[in-house]
Amino acid sequence: MSNESVAFIGLGGMGGGMAGRLRAAGFPIVVYNRTAAKAAPLAEAGARVAASSSEAVRGARIVVLSLSDENAVEQVLFGEVRDALSPGAIIVDTSTVSPAYAAEAAERLARTGVRRVEACVLGNPGMARAGKLRVFTAGRSEDVAAVRHVLEALGQEITHVGPAGSAAVLKLSFNLVLGNQVAALAEAVALVDAAGLDRDGFLTALAKSGFSSPTLAFRAELVRARRYEPPAFRSVLMEKDLRLAAGEAARHGIELPVTACAADRYADVVRTGDGDRDAAVIAERYSPVPADRA
Repeated sequence: MSNESVAFIGLGGMGGGMAGRLRAAGFPIVVYNRTAAKAAPLAEAGARVAASSSEAVRGARIVVLSLSDENAVEQVLFGEVRDALSPGAIIVDTSTVSPAYAAEAAERLARTGVRRVEACVLGNPGMARAGKLRVFTAGRSEDVAAVRHVLEALGQEITHVGPAGSAAVLKLSFNLVLGNQVAALAEAVALVDAAGLDRDGFLTALAKSGFSSPTLAFRAELVRARRYEPPAFRSVLMEKDLRLAAGEAARHGIELPVTACAADRYADVVRTGDGDRDAAVIAERYSPVPADRA
């Protein structure tokens, strides 16, 4: 750990957890979030809250981003803070974006003397708060080495994958497994409900079976309780990531039909107003038993 201040922009579920972890690890941090209320817990923990994203990064050598999508990254990174970044600053971008955009962003920043480390994280907000994420990095190895002390505070495992865009491919590959798995869980629960069987009994048996995993068990518990807030992974972001995965596959000349179908199902969830609830809420799209009668 260093006494050097770290700027952190984006305090959603994962971002807030990671920023809180850095502060708990002793890093002086400056934070900014468009919704100011999300910065309040960090202010109580001793973080300095900036009035704007450009103020947050001014003078910082390390800037961590945790933003929802490419549009948000483009707006914040290139529309708001680029001119305020110090030459030689390193952007640690944990946002999930397309591999093509990741590589393009790295090139654009390099032309201004700013470096970008792709730091794709696996885990949930609780794991972020505990520093138990798995971090996959991409970019120049010397840049990753320069921010390793920050990454080690965030994750229990740091793996360097390769050049810009590589970690994004890996993250999308993980997320398509998650998205398809949760969609399949939703269909299985719907079948059990439709047949008049006990949902809890099925989920308990599933948790004890060889089909289970920590991730599936976590979502199964949300489905059992029909509790989808606060979200660990918002449905709208799940749809986005599945679309990005399908798009990347198309760039390589392959199709992902199961993933494309799952993306359509999550799109239905978003259209019906549940985009900000956990992706496990997809189970409610299939079940013939309404939540208020469960």
